[in-house]
Amino acid sequence: MDVPLELPLILDDSTAWDFSAHAAESVKNRADAVCAQPKQLTQHRAEYGKSLLAEAAGHVSVCGTLGPSGVLLPPAGDSNFEDVYDICRGQICSLKKLGARFLLLERQTSLADMRASLLAARGLKIPVFCCLSAGSNAEEKFLPALITLQAMGASAVGLCGVPDESMVSVLKNAVPYASVPLAVVADAPAGCTPEVFAELIRPLLGIGVRLIACGKNTSQAHLRAAKAIMKKYGPPEIPEEPDCYAASTEWETFFLGDDIRFSRPIHCSSLLGDKLINLDDEEVSAALVKIDSISDARILGANSAMAKLPVAIRSDSATKLEAALRYFQGRLIIDSNSPVGREVLEPLADKYGAILY
Repeated sequence: MDVPLELPLILDDSTAWDFSAHAAESVKNRADAVCAQPKQLTQHRAEYGKSLLAEAAGHVSVCGTLGPSGVLLPPAGDSNFEDVYDICRGQICSLKKLGARFLLLERQTSLADMRASLLAARGLKIPVFCCLSAGSNAEEKFLPALITLQAMGASAVGLCGVPDESMVSVLKNAVPYASVPLAVVADAPAGCTPEVFAELIRPLLGIGVRLIACGKNTSQAHLRAAKAIMKKYGPPEIPEEPDCYAASTEWETFFLGDDIRFSRPIHCSSLLGDKLINLDDEEVSAALVKIDSISDARILGANSAMAKLPVAIRSDSATKLEAALRYFQGRLIIDSNSPVGREVLEPLADKYGAILY
């Protein structure tokens, strides 16, 4: 889904519980949108009814923000993907009813959370920006997340944290593979002046980032400084033909050639993880997993991180295929030779960002 406002775009994501006054200040300082958490919007329900929109906020767009759900899927936890989806959908429905025009998923650590939010938002036709927490594993997790999320319809994908060389490096390396704008929720170091903050985001602008939210430790002065420096840069340059023909897991990206050679069908069992790890055949470029039941789909989802090759799925049922696409945290390949009509496979591939081959 396209970015709902023209880029370059700056969001005010600093914390403020007096949302009305805060939004009014953001308007004065020419923020393109002001971010709000569900609790911030809900507390104003009585004052503004069910629509906290332009009249109340001074003609500024409202961006609803969602943090991590805290729900863990196997093997880290014992919850399932539907638990995550229900939490995310409930929050997104509330945010939309309260006037959020688009969503910012921030400080995310779980691909499942972001995929669930994208699926929920798809049904509600609300654009989503996905930003991962810039931690020690950002370099490993960002590219697989970018490949997965942009294929599922994310409007922008990026990172959250204090802008530093590591963040710039991760995003710069991702530019050739991005089919959507890159975004940053930029936090200020403690005691950072607006002028220094503006210089911190300059390298991000230099590599093409044009969607920046002013995050932790920022004020209206930081927003003004960021807005002033962003004026010097034009719209982002998205590669005309990004190199994004790839499958993925939460931790791995697998770039694909024109000829994908499937393994013999692998049946799901308690040994699936070992089979995926040990699949070592020079004649094979993708692991083909047979999905014969919903239970198989769950087994594949629980073992998705074990894959050392891109994963393809085959089934005789659209329902079972969709379950596998839903529970697998990454980007799958669908075997077009599955005994399910192409008129069914194509919408499924589009919904879940899968590759139909």
